[in-house]
Amino acid sequence: MTQHVYAAEIGETGRLLADDPIWLVLIKVVAIFAFLVVMTLFMINWERKVVARMQHRPGPNRVGPNGWLQSLADGLKLAFKEDIRPVLADKWVFFLAPVISCIPAFLAFSVIPLGGPVSINGEWTTLQLVDLPVGVLVVLACSSIGVYGIVLSGWASGSPYPLLGALRSAAQVISYEIAMGLSIVAVIMFTGSMSTGDIVGAQATTVLGFAPGWFGLLLFPSFAIYVVSMVGETNRAPFDLPEAESELVGGFHTEYSSLKFALFFLAEYVNMVTVSALATTLFLGGYHAPWSGEFLNTGWWGLLWFIVKTLGFLFIFIWLRGTLPRMRYDQFMRLGWKVLVPTSLVWIMAVAVIRTGAIQQLSTAQRLIALGVIVGLVLLVSFLLPDKKVQDTKGVPLAGSGFPVPPLDLVVPKAAPKRKVKVATLPKETAAVTTGKEAE
Repeated sequence: MTQHVYAAEIGETGRLLADDPIWLVLIKVVAIFAFLVVMTLFMINWERKVVARMQHRPGPNRVGPNGWLQSLADGLKLAFKEDIRPVLADKWVFFLAPVISCIPAFLAFSVIPLGGPVSINGEWTTLQLVDLPVGVLVVLACSSIGVYGIVLSGWASGSPYPLLGALRSAAQVISYEIAMGLSIVAVIMFTGSMSTGDIVGAQATTVLGFAPGWFGLLLFPSFAIYVVSMVGETNRAPFDLPEAESELVGGFHTEYSSLKFALFFLAEYVNMVTVSALATTLFLGGYHAPWSGEFLNTGWWGLLWFIVKTLGFLFIFIWLRGTLPRMRYDQFMRLGWKVLVPTSLVWIMAVAVIRTGAIQQLSTAQRLIALGVIVGLVLLVSFLLPDKKVQDTKGVPLAGSGFPVPPLDLVVPKAAPKRKVKVATLPKETAAVTTGKEAE
C-alpha cells in the first residue's frame, strides 16, 4: 500500500493507469457519467431549496422524500414533451447544437483525479480515467469547444433573440477564458507540470508548519481570479447575460423544447461541476484532507474530501445567484478586460520574480503569501472604488427609469395673448327667418 501511495504522490499516477484492464476502464467511464448525471439532478434540486431558504419560501417539497425527486420528475417530463422546431431553423445544426454543448462537458472530467490509489477487485488503480501531461489544457479546450454549441444554437434557430444571446455568449467566453487561463499559469509555474495528478501531488505538503500547502493559500490572487472567471465562463448569475430573460426572452435556447432543452441544462450544470472540480484540483489540494495524516489520506477517503470541496464551490454558485443582481454588459466586459486580465499578468510576473529567488530573505511560501495579500488588497480596493462619473453638460437629464425629464432651471414662457375673432353679423330680417325655420 505504501509503495502505491508513494508512486502516486511523486507524479507517477500514469504507471498505475497504464496497467488498467479494459473492464476497469469501462467501469470508470460509466461511474464518471453516472456521477455527473446524479450531481446534475442533485444540484438543480439543491439550488432551488437553498434559494427558497434565502427567500423564505418552502421550495420543492412534493415529489419524493422532502421533494428531492423533483428534478428527476422534471427531466422525465421534458423527455416526453413535444419537440418543436421553428420553420426557419436549420434542421441539422439545430439538432446537433445541444449535443455539441453536452459532450465536451462530460469529456473534460476525464482528466480530473477524484482520489488516490485504491484496490478495485484486487486491481490497484487511481480514481482517475486518464492522466495526461497536458491535462489542464484539456479542460480549457473542452470548455472552449462547448461555446460552439451555444453559438450554433442561436444561429440555427432563425430568430433574432437567440442570435443575440449566442453573440453575447461568444464574447463572454472569449473574455473570461483568457482570465481563467492566465490564473492557471501561476499554478503551472509553481508546479512545473500541467498534469492534474502532479498538481495535486505538489500540494501534499504543509506551509509554516501547520497550514496545508494548497495553492489557494500560496497563490491567492490566482485563486480569486479563477473563481470569478469560472462564474463568468459558465454563464451563471450575476453573469448570466446570454440568457437574460428581461431583454432576450430566454437567450440562445429560446426556440428549444423537449429533450434538446434538457441537454442544454445538463451541459450547464455539468460545466459547473467540472470547473468546481478543477478549482478543487488546482487550488484546494484535490483529494487530500485539510490536515496531514495517513489514515484520512489513503483509500476511499480521498473521494469523500474531493466531493466535499467540490460541493463547497457549487454552493458559491447558488449563493451568488440568490444574493447578487445581474450586471450590465459594459460592467461585465470591463471587469474581465480591465481588472482580471491585467491583474493576472502582473501577478504572473511577480510569481516569476519570486521563483527566480530575487527576494532571498524569506522562503518561497512566505514570499507568495505576502505578495498574495498585497495583490488581494489592491483587488479589493479596486472593486470598492466608485466609477468616475462623466458630467455631460449638453446632454438631456434622465430620470431613474431612463426617460428624459425637464431641467431644474426650466422657465415656462408666457402664453401668447388670445386674438379676438370677429364674428359676422346677420341682418335682422335674415336672422328672424332663420330662427323661425329652426323652430319648425
